[in-house]
Amino acid sequence: MDQTPVHDIHNADLLRLIPPSANRLIEVGCSSGALAREFKKINPACHYYGIDIVPDYIDLARRHCDEAIAMDIESADAAFFVAHRDRDCWIFADTLEHLKDPWRILREIRKVIPEHGSIAACIPNAQHWSVIVRLALGDFRYEDAGLLDRTHLRWFTRQTIIELFADTGFQIDEGQSRMVPDQNREAFLPAISQIAIAAGRDPDAVLADTTAFQYVVRAIPV
Repeated sequence: MDQTPVHDIHNADLLRLIPPSANRLIEVGCSSGALAREFKKINPACHYYGIDIVPDYIDLARRHCDEAIAMDIESADAAFFVAHRDRDCWIFADTLEHLKDPWRILREIRKVIPEHGSIAACIPNAQHWSVIVRLALGDFRYEDAGLLDRTHLRWFTRQTIIELFADTGFQIDEGQSRMVPDQNREAFLPAISQIAIAAGRDPDAVLADTTAFQYVVRAIPV
């Protein structure tokens, strides 16, 4: 299966959630190393370790990462996580949804992460209004990029993102939604509001959750 195409644009919202004082970072799905490049401007003395499943991306990532290797994080054994027990920030920039078992990976990290450590992640929102409309029309088709990226294996909403971290020994201490302007949504939001009302839910809360394209979060061990 083809992976997400390489790019050289960093996620500025995710960058803001990475603690500036983090000294030993590890990014799973580092692509070209764009996020490492930008974090190095904030903390040049840090050690930034990049991982990507695509070997061809590693030479690009090494321009900005102190170390970078090609590997599938899901093939890592317990010894790998122990070897990285000093990493005080694990970064998943649009990566967790590509894993078969992100719960297991987060639990392995929880076993070794320092108590002052954190996880910074960007995760697409499966509750986005466009996905709801497509499901209603029976038009749920995989695409080369975006919310319906054919390489996504797991799907999360704001509520289940919170549960993902809670179930693996973390709690979210900061987060925000990322929006994509789209005037077409206004035609569908009233219908989604009616669905929420029929289900006995707060329509304003549901609508807020359906307009988020992605969520960026920082989670800490508990």
